[in-house]
Amino acid sequence: MNMKKTVISQVVAAATLAASGQVLAQTISDDAVRIGVLTDLSGIYSAVEGPGAVVAAEMAVADFGGKVLGKDIIITTADTQSKADLASSKAREMFERDKVDMIVGNVSTASALAAMEVADQMKKVALVTGAASLPITNERCNPYTVHWVYDTYALAHGTGKAVVETGKKTWFFVTADYAFGHTLQRDTSEVVLASGGEVLGSVAHPIRTTDFASYLFQAQSSGSQVIALANAGGDTIGSIKQAAELGIMGSDQTVVPLLMFISDIQALGLRETQGMNFTVGWYWDFNESNRKFAERFMEKFKGTAPTSVQAGVYSATLNYLKAIESTKTDDSDAVMKYLKSTPIDDGLFKGVIRPDGKFEHDMYLLQVKAPKESKSRNDIASVVRVIPADQATLPLSQSQCKLVKG
Repeated sequence: MNMKKTVISQVVAAATLAASGQVLAQTISDDAVRIGVLTDLSGIYSAVEGPGAVVAAEMAVADFGGKVLGKDIIITTADTQSKADLASSKAREMFERDKVDMIVGNVSTASALAAMEVADQMKKVALVTGAASLPITNERCNPYTVHWVYDTYALAHGTGKAVVETGKKTWFFVTADYAFGHTLQRDTSEVVLASGGEVLGSVAHPIRTTDFASYLFQAQSSGSQVIALANAGGDTIGSIKQAAELGIMGSDQTVVPLLMFISDIQALGLRETQGMNFTVGWYWDFNESNRKFAERFMEKFKGTAPTSVQAGVYSATLNYLKAIESTKTDDSDAVMKYLKSTPIDDGLFKGVIRPDGKFEHDMYLLQVKAPKESKSRNDIASVVRVIPADQATLPLSQSQCKLVKG
C-alpha cells in the first residue's frame, strides 16, 4: 500500500514538474527574446547613436551570455533617420512583423515620441537612450517607457547653470525648430532667469539646415553675452563651424552648445571647441569601469570611444535582460514593474527608475581640453563637476506625468 502511494506521488510530482516546465517555456513569447535597436543609422544623428548603438546592444547580449531563461536573444535593427514618420512605422514593423519585445535607442525627440506611442499602444517596452526632451517622462509619459541617459532638464541645470555662474547673464538662443530645441530653450531659460540672468531673444532654424549665417548674425546683433545653441548633432556642428568662419567664436560673445557629444567634438576639432562646457550622463574616461567598457567598445568600433547614449544602449539592454531573468518572463508589465522597483548599478550607470519612467542618476559637467592637453583622439574632455542625481532631475513634485499624479 505504501509502495503504491509512493509510486502515485512520484507520478504526480513528475507531472507537476512537466507542467511547470511548460508554463516556464510559455513565459517567453515566440520562443525567443527579441530586441529592436531603433536608431538613426544614416541621418543627422547617426554619429551620436547610430551604428555604435547596435555594437553596444550586441555587447550587452554577449556579456549576458547570449541567452536568457534558455532562450535565444535576437537583435533587430531599423533606421529612423531621425524622422517621426519612419520611427512610427519602423516601430510598428518591429513589434508586429519581427515580434520584437523591446525597442532601444530613438536618438531624436520626434522619433522617440512617435515610437513610444506605438509601444504604449502595443504594451511593449521602449527604452529611450538618445532623445532629450523632458516631455518623454513628463506630460507625454507612458507605462512602458524609460528615459535612460539624460534630458533637457539635466542639460539646463548642468551647462546652463555653469555658464551663468561664470557671470555671463544675457542670453540669446539659436534653436532647432522642433520639440527638442524648444524644450531645451525653455528649460535653460528658466535656469538663466532663476539665476538672475536675462533672455534677450531667440531665433528658430529648420532641422538639417546647412546655412546658419542669418541666425548667427541675428544672435550676434542682440549683443548678448551668450549665444546658446539649442540644437544637436549635425546642426550643432554646422552652427559652430559657421560661427568660427564668421568670426563670432573669437568675439566678446560666447557660443555655448547646450548639447554636445564626443562625436561632435571629434568632428569639429579641439581648436574650435576648447574650453566649452557640456553636460553628459556618462563619460568614457571618468573611472576605470567606464574605461574598460570603452576599450572593448573601441576594439569593435574602429577605435572610437562610445558616446554617452551608446553606453546607455548597453546599460538599457543589459538591465532589460536582467529583468527578464529575474521575473522569468518577457511580459512588459512584469518587466517594467521590476525595473521601477530595483536599483540599477551595472558598472556604467547607477540610480533608480522613478514612477514616471525617468532613470535618475548622476550627470557630469565636462570641459573640452585644449589641443596640447589631449593625449589621444578620444581624450577630449575633463570632468569638472559631478551633478548629483537629485539636482539633475525634475522633482517628482513638479511632474505632470499621469503615472505620478494618478
